[in-house]
Amino acid sequence: MMAANNSTRKTIIVALSLCVVCSVVVSTAAVALRPIQQQNQELDRKTNILQVANLLQPGQSIAQQFSEITPRVVNLETGEYADNVNPDTYNQLAAAQDPAQSRTLSGADPAGLGRLENYATVYLVGDPENPDEIILPVRGQGLWSLMLGYLALEGDGNTVVGLSYYSQGETPGLGGEVDNPRWKAQWPGKEIYPPGSMDPAIRLVKGGVSSSTPDAEYKVDALSGATLTSNGVTNMLQFWMGERGFANYLARFRDTSQGA
Repeated sequence: MMAANNSTRKTIIVALSLCVVCSVVVSTAAVALRPIQQQNQELDRKTNILQVANLLQPGQSIAQQFSEITPRVVNLETGEYADNVNPDTYNQLAAAQDPAQSRTLSGADPAGLGRLENYATVYLVGDPENPDEIILPVRGQGLWSLMLGYLALEGDGNTVVGLSYYSQGETPGLGGEVDNPRWKAQWPGKEIYPPGSMDPAIRLVKGGVSSSTPDAEYKVDALSGATLTSNGVTNMLQFWMGERGFANYLARFRDTSQGA
């Protein structure tokens, strides 16, 4: 009986010891790998920004390519730069969840965000005062997921260079076609706003878009068999290009280029 008790006690001690050792190893590994994970996340972010701007050159240093891009933080309410916020440390997605750095979206919330951060980080290609391109972070609810991406505009603050999602969980072969290069190839050259207006006209439509389609410059083919995801893309762009998003900020570039 004594031998059995000792055996049980030893088994418990060994099991507990293994648990402690494994916990220490996992915790140590997590701490040690955190800087590498952060570096990989930063590399992935820069890669996605370069891709949507059609600036990514395979085989060349991402850091070197990104040196032509200037991040700035924008006050979404005023459209002015927030020089007191460091774009290198500001986390826009985290700010959206912080009541001290965001606000609840009352009334219409077409993008399904719930809360909106006070500031957003934009990326300017070339001369920050007269950029060749303006890259904006955008996000919105699809059918199954919150879709996060970047919209690149020409320096006129109106003409689309590209739209790309870096995170989405839509149905493969349907809503997941937002990642299909053939669908993304429709976006360059499209326009966001009609002349003299701050109300975005860009949208996805069913039935195909051709040069003879009325207002074709503001329309992109909807995703086949994915109505709700297509609606999500439209709602996302309508929100972020609207007055609660980047409309006030983009007006500074459109005023110069369009004489509005």
